[in-house]
Amino acid sequence: MQLTVNPSVSKRPKADLIVVPFFKTKKEVEPAVNVPDLKGTINPILKAGDFSGKEGATMLAYLSGKTEKRLLLLGLGAAKDLSMEGLRKAYGAAMKRCQDKAWPHVNFVLPKCDKLDIHAVTRAVSEGIALTSYVFDEWKSKDNKKPFYLKKGVLVGARDLAACKKTLGILSGVNLARNLINRNALDVTPQTLGLEAKRLAKHFTSVKATVLTKKQLEKEKMDLLLAVGNGSKMDPALVMLEYQGAPRSDDLTMVVGKGVTFDTGGLNLKPTNFIEDMRADMGGAAAALGLIQAAASIKLKANIAVVVPTTENAIDAHSYKPGDVYRSHAGKTVEITNTDAEGRLILADALSYGQKHFKPDRIIDMATLTGAIVIALGDQRSGLFSNNDKLAKLCEKAGEASGEKVWRMPLDPEYKVLLKSNIADIKNAAGKRMAGSVTAAIFLQEFIQKKTPWIHLDIAGTAFLDSARDYHLSQATGAGVRLLIELLECIE
Repeated sequence: MQLTVNPSVSKRPKADLIVVPFFKTKKEVEPAVNVPDLKGTINPILKAGDFSGKEGATMLAYLSGKTEKRLLLLGLGAAKDLSMEGLRKAYGAAMKRCQDKAWPHVNFVLPKCDKLDIHAVTRAVSEGIALTSYVFDEWKSKDNKKPFYLKKGVLVGARDLAACKKTLGILSGVNLARNLINRNALDVTPQTLGLEAKRLAKHFTSVKATVLTKKQLEKEKMDLLLAVGNGSKMDPALVMLEYQGAPRSDDLTMVVGKGVTFDTGGLNLKPTNFIEDMRADMGGAAAALGLIQAAASIKLKANIAVVVPTTENAIDAHSYKPGDVYRSHAGKTVEITNTDAEGRLILADALSYGQKHFKPDRIIDMATLTGAIVIALGDQRSGLFSNNDKLAKLCEKAGEASGEKVWRMPLDPEYKVLLKSNIADIKNAAGKRMAGSVTAAIFLQEFIQKKTPWIHLDIAGTAFLDSARDYHLSQATGAGVRLLIELLECIE
């Protein structure tokens, strides 16, 4: 799909459909922008009172002798409540009306409002259109597919073509993450993630890829990652990507993504209704790879090192067991109290190795880590844990701007007592259910050098939805890619 701009409503190109936005007032519905040549069509529709103007509401009308063949009225809700996220959702709703329709050219008219400037409106509308255009239908037969035939979308009233190109560049990373999560676990293995990293390095001269094999992990004494992978026929790996977008700067952000390509829970086996979507347990890894795709596509002026510890958490006679003790790459010993608390184990070794190898200025890890965060925040916000107030506030700001919202959770030292072990330095999980997402973050913090600013993002609720929603037409969202691009642009 191509996105372009046209600043003039009166000089817009011919198209199969025009999308015109409307605001809802207390008494009526009014156009959010004036389209003079369509007043004769629009006014009778509004007078009839059949169109509500609520956010995401749509109504289709057919035109004759006009620039477009069809008109779609699009509700934005009240003007005073308009937000970038509201625009994403509304224009996503317009895109849904285009699905499975032979409308290759669509004019999307942008609203005029006092609350948001034209740059913010252009960005939000282009993101809503692009995000909704993703459909995962690789396994559907031709008769069951509902594709988008849209080839060219014109943002009427916009002037910033660079913003559209940037959106599509970022969305290439989001869609890479979505694809990796949506595909079969037997097709997306640790080795697949390694090959994907090498593909990125081959495609972008600013990217370098390194993959540590099982033998190399053994040499590096990454025993936590190796332990989790003991029960799988697929060898574990450590996948690393280096993106240099600011070659004159020494500043470096390290991003660590949990890459459990399928999580059975190990010997603490997950039950029915909890195991079915565990191919998505590499959502953090997918987002980390997607981040590099996005950053390189838009030539982000930042230096990023991505570290992805990846394995299956499967079951056989060699599986690691509750009660076992393993030594981490950092030297700390860990008592295994729950084999389903495997993500923090592989992240711990990756955090330790990455800090030693890259010496980053800050660290961000992303992981579908705990069910507890889903209970706390649902699928609307990711859990944010941080040892640095300034970095945490920037992440919160980035979440609001990108629509990938976060909520800061506590890291009070009093929680650490729940991880106290009688036979090792620390347990991998508390015996009780209380504060599950907090104790997981506390565990990870044990492997962070104290002076290094660090953020842990628990994306268990946001990376994979129960069902399609808003501008996500598949369960996989690619959560984390847009958030981190926004955050990295805010870091000075």
